[in-house]
Amino acid sequence: MTTPLKRTRVRVPDILARKSPGASTKDKISVITAYDYTMARLLDAAGVDVILVGDSLGSVVQGEATTIPVTMDQMAYHCRCVTKGAEYALVVGDMPFLSYQASPERAIESAGRLLKEGGVAAVKLEGGVHIAPTIERLTQMDIPVMGHVGLTPQSYHRMGGYKVQGTAEKKGSKRSEAGTRSRVIEDALAVQAAGAFAVVLECIPVDLAQEITRQLDIPTIGIGAGPHCDGQVLVSADMFGFQAKAPSFVKR
Repeated sequence: MTTPLKRTRVRVPDILARKSPGASTKDKISVITAYDYTMARLLDAAGVDVILVGDSLGSVVQGEATTIPVTMDQMAYHCRCVTKGAEYALVVGDMPFLSYQASPERAIESAGRLLKEGGVAAVKLEGGVHIAPTIERLTQMDIPVMGHVGLTPQSYHRMGGYKVQGTAEKKGSKRSEAGTRSRVIEDALAVQAAGAFAVVLECIPVDLAQEITRQLDIPTIGIGAGPHCDGQVLVSADMFGFQAKAPSFVKR
């Protein structure tokens, strides 16, 4: 009979160490979403590094068209369900729409709820340059933060839908416009400078994701961003075929 491998709890420094000099580039970070105890147990037993309690639950659990309607109470509840089932994986909780954008103080209060009530070890925020001061305040309070740039689902209405970001530059502009290649790079660098321990790159060109991954000292977690990121994140319902239609980059 084969002896089970000994595992220890994955923590934030372990994720950072996967990008440190000498770390294997083949040892990709695995991130998958879960919203309940049972799925968390299954993913945890499979050896997933990070379980993300995503606000994607708005779509895959609640049947909403976007993630915008998800509330803090709902996120805290689902985070608690997942943390009870995850013995080894690092559990990260998504900060829902308007739980952090209004002010750093609001963000601290919201993140504190996910840690205290939800039991997560870290939180994820969408946004780059403009949200960097909030990330800095959170990390100053010893709240680990995972960033998220590129396609940010909570910006659905501004972006006009779920569209690939970082495909072009606006000529003649004195500053980088939202959605351009240079702005996505600026956003990723700002998130890193603010103290995030990792950053999700969603739906950006493969070469841009590769460039950002090369520039950053923190791990990049790709979703629809090609194979060159330091890790990959998928929505479990997409990966397991629970959804009628899944993004083109998902391998079931």
